[in-house]
Amino acid sequence: MAVLKVIEVLANSDKSWEDATKKAVKHASKSLKNIRSVYVQDQSASVKDGEVSDFRVNLKITFEVE
Repeated sequence: MAVLKVIEVLANSDKSWEDATKKAVKHASKSLKNIRSVYVQDQSASVKDGEVSDFRVNLKITFEVE
């Protein structure tokens, strides 16, 4: 049996939602071990001067507790 925990993480990128997701997982993996999955709960973007300037994701990261 495994004990899993879920945390919520917000991340952003000036490139894409995918890049924001990858940055969030990379940063979370510095302090969390055994990350099992990522669920993208919400996506949004900022607009500046008529163009998308920032991509944001709200993630749920699931990891195994040792």
